[in-house]
Amino acid sequence: MLFPPTLIVVVIVVLYLLSSIKILNEYERAVIFRLGKLLDAPKGPGIILVFAPIDRMVRVSLRTIVMDVPPQDVITKDNVSVKVNAVVYFRVMDPRRAIVEVESYHYATSQLAQTTLRSVLGQCELDDLLSERERLNQQLQQILDQHTDPWGIKVSSVEVKHVDLPPDMQRAMAKQAEAEREKRAKIIHAAGELEASEKLAAAASVMAVEPMTITLRYLQTLTEIASEKNSTIIFPLPIELMNLIKGLNKA
Repeated sequence: MLFPPTLIVVVIVVLYLLSSIKILNEYERAVIFRLGKLLDAPKGPGIILVFAPIDRMVRVSLRTIVMDVPPQDVITKDNVSVKVNAVVYFRVMDPRRAIVEVESYHYATSQLAQTTLRSVLGQCELDDLLSERERLNQQLQQILDQHTDPWGIKVSSVEVKHVDLPPDMQRAMAKQAEAEREKRAKIIHAAGELEASEKLAAAASVMAVEPMTITLRYLQTLTEIASEKNSTIIFPLPIELMNLIKGLNKA
């Protein structure tokens, strides 16, 4: 059975219109080129009509993109070779510029992040790289945001994730940390000895004023020894008493 030509045309038109309907999510925008010319404003979200082949649509996501920067070989200012990787958070603010101004904004941002990471971290020393992460992250974010702004890209954050040190440098830093702990332990021990000597000097001054305190100290010492249930008790005698005994023997 043959269909009327009018019905065939209607079916073709309906199918063409159905194929021209595009649905964009809330976080998507459509950059449309009509006969090669960019339309004024991006379309979406919702339902839009794209009439192929005169129209060409490029979907652009407005969500924040998390991009891993591959490990980069960096030589620091003090000539230490390290491997550093990072993560970059960015989003498209102007879909038209992101499509027109750069061939692939994702690839371009990735390459820019790699070169910026090497150049910035190569200007700082290893100690700064390990201790001043926050300042370096802010510096990287500002540089990347400045360079990607003409592309309609906003870099919101850059985080240095991991710094891989050579084994020799790890051992050297472990020795340095151990030496630092020993130095602090010796300083604390010396401070304790100084404080103890000051207390002993003050106690000796008090005992010199009241000689009876020495006898009380002897008795206290005997009490402490006896509490341990020792079979032998050593009773201290003043040196002056020994000298007195020797004098009596000579007499």
